[in-house]
Amino acid sequence: MKTLRYNYRLRPGAQAVEALFSEWHCLRWLWNQMVTSRKQARPFFKSTDLTSARKRLPWLRAGSQNVQEQTMQTFAGKGKRNFKKKRELPSLQYSRNGFSIRNGRLKINGASIPVVWHRELPSTPSSVRIIQDSLGHWYASFVVEVSDEALPILGNGIGIDWGVATIATTTDPDYDFESPGFAKASAVKLAKYQRRMARRKPKPGQKASKGYARAKHDAAKLHKKIARQRQHTTRQWARGVVANHQLIAVEGFRTKFLFQTTMARSAADNAVGQAKRELISYAQRAGRNVVIVPPAYTTMTCSQCAAINKQRLALSERIFTCETCNYTAGRDRNAAKTILVQAENNLANVETIRHATPPSGELLRAS
Repeated sequence: MKTLRYNYRLRPGAQAVEALFSEWHCLRWLWNQMVTSRKQARPFFKSTDLTSARKRLPWLRAGSQNVQEQTMQTFAGKGKRNFKKKRELPSLQYSRNGFSIRNGRLKINGASIPVVWHRELPSTPSSVRIIQDSLGHWYASFVVEVSDEALPILGNGIGIDWGVATIATTTDPDYDFESPGFAKASAVKLAKYQRRMARRKPKPGQKASKGYARAKHDAAKLHKKIARQRQHTTRQWARGVVANHQLIAVEGFRTKFLFQTTMARSAADNAVGQAKRELISYAQRAGRNVVIVPPAYTTMTCSQCAAINKQRLALSERIFTCETCNYTAGRDRNAAKTILVQAENNLANVETIRHATPPSGELLRAS
């Protein structure tokens, strides 16, 4: 069994939205009280403190005790513990006893919220997190347990080398992941919204005009559309790779240094890190063998004779030629083959990802 999150869109009415914001204000006050206690070296808020506060404050007592206790547990765990400001987006966590699903609706603290069920829940959810995004849309993220569905065992493997012009170059050209360039395609619209925002930007102390708010909303909407397009194409590619290969050798590539170069915009548009995470997540859930290979010398090593060239290839050089056996191939294709060979030979410094249940608190996101 694996623990996953299943996300659904919510369609709350005016009364439900008011109830959610009222709940969020209680949680924000409670969180800020715990932050203050910690900064003043006082004991943290405990259950007895919450009980006395609910008796003393009617508006706090009107909120759900379940979600307030969940907030206290979140504060006691790992993560940042800074003050929550008024402009922060709502996020409410309910345990099993704090919500119910009846007639296709999510019921919490007296509010009944319609849910867009685009698929069935695989099991009874143990908790739910309700959030609002920057566009004002509400979502419910249910934590459920899903039985393992391992794919048939195959006898082949694939090596993957990450890049910028092509997001993923593999040993099989049929599974190369070309850059869709969603942000580049929407650059004209984004620039238009940014110019409108710059012209109508309010001065300090002034209220934002309707034109500024509209331009900001349009820009946020377009950014979200781009993010969803990236996510969809990335997951489709990852599914295809995982379904047809038993061994998946992945370059242990870190994209952080790219954001300090002239390729930063292209690297951000390609979302290489997201593609890597989705691929590994799908492979783990399917029971595939995933091997992370360090990127050192993969570009300089010949995939045919394993000889290492003495000189590094400049980024402008896209063809690899072996100095020993004269083997010639595309730079990234040769690197992908080298990564697969190292994974098959299980050389030193190769990290194998084991297919185990995620540690407590760590959740995989379902597609």
